[in-house]
Amino acid sequence: MDPKAVKSNLVLILDFGSQYTHLITRRIRSLSIFSLCISGTSPLSSITSLNPKVVILSGGPHSVHSADSPSFADGFVEWAQSNGVFVLGICYGLQLIVQRLGGEVKVGEKQEYGRMEIEVEKSCGIYGGKKVGDRQVVWMSHGDEAARLPNGFEVVARSQQGAVAAVEDNERRFYGLQYHPEVTHSPEGMETLRYFLFDVCGVNAGWKMEDVMEEEIKVINKTVAPDDHVICALSGGVDSTVAATLVHKAIGDRLHCCFVDNGLLRYKERERVMETFERDLHLPVTCVDATDQFLSKLKGVVDPEMKRKIIGKEFISIFDAFAQELEHKIGKKPAFLVQGTLYPDVIESCPPPGTGRTHSHTIKSHHNVGGLPKDMKLKLIEPLKLLFKDEVRQLGRILRVPEPFLKRHPFPGPGLAVRVLGDVTEGNALDILRQVDEIFIQSIKDAGIYDSIWQAFAVFLPVKSVGVQGDQRTHSHVVALRAVTSQDGMTADWYYFEHKFLDDVARKICNSVRGVNRVVQDITSKPPSTIEWE
Repeated sequence: MDPKAVKSNLVLILDFGSQYTHLITRRIRSLSIFSLCISGTSPLSSITSLNPKVVILSGGPHSVHSADSPSFADGFVEWAQSNGVFVLGICYGLQLIVQRLGGEVKVGEKQEYGRMEIEVEKSCGIYGGKKVGDRQVVWMSHGDEAARLPNGFEVVARSQQGAVAAVEDNERRFYGLQYHPEVTHSPEGMETLRYFLFDVCGVNAGWKMEDVMEEEIKVINKTVAPDDHVICALSGGVDSTVAATLVHKAIGDRLHCCFVDNGLLRYKERERVMETFERDLHLPVTCVDATDQFLSKLKGVVDPEMKRKIIGKEFISIFDAFAQELEHKIGKKPAFLVQGTLYPDVIESCPPPGTGRTHSHTIKSHHNVGGLPKDMKLKLIEPLKLLFKDEVRQLGRILRVPEPFLKRHPFPGPGLAVRVLGDVTEGNALDILRQVDEIFIQSIKDAGIYDSIWQAFAVFLPVKSVGVQGDQRTHSHVVALRAVTSQDGMTADWYYFEHKFLDDVARKICNSVRGVNRVVQDITSKPPSTIEWE
């Protein structure tokens, strides 16, 4: 497939602050259509340079009546019309179209939030595949509503309360949905998006992960000169591993990877990860054992934010030393740094429109190797920066990264330091936590439910409790078990285990791990809690 064909079928999302913006982009990509998201207030030149076939205006928390409400750039309407670009407004996006094209938006007499039934009034355009009178349940979230439509527009669907639910101007190729078709609460929403993109707009499906891999390899080879060397800090996670594997496929052993054992890894993590790197992926990896360096700096530290800062600083120090040693070995400084930045990191870097801040796509600092010494002067290679997590896993499968590795649960950068509440060096807290966590995770795998859980882990609590073990009173440690389900980690629900499973796991832990006499389960969702404890 010609990459130009993909770009000529680009669906561009203009983000006006909706909590569902990521979801719109992902839903469209699931149809094998390439989709990108940029700030809704981007200059017109940023939009035209991408040459989209379709532009979708997202929802948002704003009201078009507010003086500081965000809007698309001047000249956007004229450009879209003159270039035959299809425009779809969702929720706030619909109201923006109505207002900017000469209609009127008012505060609704009856605000609509949550599930709502709508009825098709005209079988044309976006509802060309429906019949007049057809009904469907959709997800509404609006206080304002379109009161008077611009010239050329017509209502094609209304809610059960009589509010405008969908509008269109077929001649000018402008369309609007007052509801969110991208969420699962709108059961027929994906069907509507599919019909709109393929049947109304004539978009061709042709975006495949194999083509992404080939194009990224070409970009890497074009960027990295034949005598340049590249370094990569491997965390043992999916993102950095897939990024490194892709770069290695492009430039071979001019890639130099560094994996740091900071003494805060899970049970046999170092051995298992290094085996995957060397045996399965054949990556050139140097393993640095820095256990003493990290734990000596963490001794006596209980504040979680201080732990993170210390760990981050030590990682930078080790990575700097690795780069200098590499320079002495190969006779020149490495020129590039590989990072596993993902597309949500890029999107989330844009402050929501209406905040008054700039909308530059700067990657969030905590996704970079922050604070690298200035004299390193490394240029970034971010081969995954346009991909979502599930797409990275797809790419990993094509690159033959082992499936069990791709399905691993997320693991925090600071490691077990944020799962030991308090001083990580006190007593044998880390050893106890590793054993408990291994029993918990292995039990989940044995039960066949590992892939149904977003993240599961154990936590070492800074408390002791009285127990009875072997006919003797004990005063031992308490550990907590945490397991959640989630789509993207932004929100999460606690996983409901069967009672027998919990009973079996608790018995195994108390009978196998010396120093533990009580096991508790964390049953809070996110929000109000976070997934990790620190």
